[in-house]
Amino acid sequence: MFRYKQVIAVRADLGMSPGKLAVQVAHGSVASVERARRSRSEWFNAWLEEGQKKVVVKVAGEKELHELQGLARGLGLPHALIQDAGLTELPPGTVTVLAIGPAPNGDVDKITGDLPVL
Repeated sequence: MFRYKQVIAVRADLGMSPGKLAVQVAHGSVASVERARRSRSEWFNAWLEEGQKKVVVKVAGEKELHELQGLARGLGLPHALIQDAGLTELPPGTVTVLAIGPAPNGDVDKITGDLPVL
């Protein structure tokens, strides 16, 4: 049974190509995992041992990502908000995804539990 997970919230309003979306999710995942490794090594290590559960969900737009980020910050969860470099499909600085965790399932679910899976 998984006790820890990472959730990556993606903006549905950008219309990113599948490849672009995959890369943005990967950026978010790696950045948030690095933060967890440094700040919550016990969560990071347990998540690694359990198989690195990840869930990708969607949000309507940038405002929702910032709201989720505030909740993650308030709970002290590792997270990463990603802004695109603007080299391909999106203007520079476009906020694309928010990754939360790895962290305990219940804590992540308080923030993302009601969001639809992508």
